[in-house]
Amino acid sequence: MKSALFVDFDNVYSGLRKLDQAIADRFAHQPLKWMNWVVEALELPDHSPVNARRRVLVRRCYLNPQAYQRFRPSFNLAGFQIIDCPALTSEGKTSTDIHMVLDIVDLLQHEVHYDEFIVFSADADFTPVLRKLRRWDRRTTVLAIGFPSAAYRASADLLIDQDNFVRHALGFKDDDESPSPELPAAPATRTVDDRALAAAARILVEQTVTESPMPVAMAKLAAKILSTVDGMDASTWAGHGSFRALLASWNLTPLMITTAGGGTIYDPRRHTAPSLTTAVPKASIDTELTRITRLIEEEVAKSEMPVPCSRIASLITTQNGAIAADWNGKSSFRKFLETLHLGVLRVDWSAGGGCIFDSRRRISAPAMSSTSLNASAQNWGCDQELLPIATQVHEVSGIPLLPPVVYQTLFRNIAQDVAEQPFDLKETGKRVRDQIREVGHGVSRFDVNWILRGLLLHGHVFGRGEDDAHSLARMTANNVQSLCLREQMFLDARTDAAITRWLEGQ
Repeated sequence: MKSALFVDFDNVYSGLRKLDQAIADRFAHQPLKWMNWVVEALELPDHSPVNARRRVLVRRCYLNPQAYQRFRPSFNLAGFQIIDCPALTSEGKTSTDIHMVLDIVDLLQHEVHYDEFIVFSADADFTPVLRKLRRWDRRTTVLAIGFPSAAYRASADLLIDQDNFVRHALGFKDDDESPSPELPAAPATRTVDDRALAAAARILVEQTVTESPMPVAMAKLAAKILSTVDGMDASTWAGHGSFRALLASWNLTPLMITTAGGGTIYDPRRHTAPSLTTAVPKASIDTELTRITRLIEEEVAKSEMPVPCSRIASLITTQNGAIAADWNGKSSFRKFLETLHLGVLRVDWSAGGGCIFDSRRRISAPAMSSTSLNASAQNWGCDQELLPIATQVHEVSGIPLLPPVVYQTLFRNIAQDVAEQPFDLKETGKRVRDQIREVGHGVSRFDVNWILRGLLLHGHVFGRGEDDAHSLARMTANNVQSLCLREQMFLDARTDAAITRWLEGQ
């Protein structure tokens, strides 16, 4: 798949810098690292050709040389064409937007048919050009640091999750991202470098085949890896999307791989080559797909909460390894899942890794990214009348739908933590989450990080004397009101008062 990448450097770098200077510097100094991730590991947007591979033929970085000249060599070494966009006004406004739009439109009509346009910018001004690309049947992928507008998000075929970009593309690994206690229990995993996971899986495959007296089925190997290699996820397979793709990335010589009958791996020096049977009959495949669909329905039915996709992928791999080896030719679990007829079941990919839920239940899909998926069941106490407005604000702005008592605890713990230790987005978020869980409130890192990122992107600087709980709550309320106004939600006096009471406890 032919792709063109356009990087609004000033926008991305300044957004990352508000969150963490180290993250911003790695983005600026190591573009080759995250470019490799874009090419090799980033999923393809919806409706891409089956088994397509991304080729980024155009790499353009739009940069203000007056402020960021020092980063030019790094992008040169990563194969970028750098377009200088100096400030044109006394306020520092550059011509990046118009340059990018003109270049995108120019390539849209180029004799080379570019299938995908990748835009790194949170600037909602690019919404019209994304819509134009969609009308021309081109795929669009967007990285937006911060809180992009709903229209901008909806206009992109694929929105790169900024947390995944920081973890996987920039290499800021998080060793403590456990699932929320309110979600169905999934196999405990820890975030491990994809290369380390792949290396551990390869050693296990080679050892298993070497010790086996006969060829080993791929399904058996896949299940053994998932149960043995700590951190391996069946929905991602160390960034390769499927077990078969992971195998294809290795040179297992002298071992041989066959794909007939679900696939096997054998050592020709010790094993008799498996007979090359014909392809699995379509009727048999249909039966397997029906069994997988029933498995998903049963897992969702017996759970009161949405089921993480990683759990479903692991179950399918264990019980239907032949199909899970390459996800029935769809190359990734997500694309495979989209081919199944799940009836009333819905998949929400906004949560980390995605989750599946029954649409007949009273669970709001936009709330999937928060641990408060069943907010109405939580203890809102005397603040129950706030829930309808809070739900509407949550759906518009994305703020976690937590009860007022939890927000009061959250802001108190943030204030206490930054008073005792220097602020660090990653470490502060972990400590605050753990402290809140200790007093019995179910919150996730997503919930805490949403608030912390909102404060940082709204201009707050920790350590300058305004870190008390009341000030943090007031700034968060202001941020939420701004996000609602941006999405054209009418805020009357009653709604403003409800937001203030919800977040500030007044």
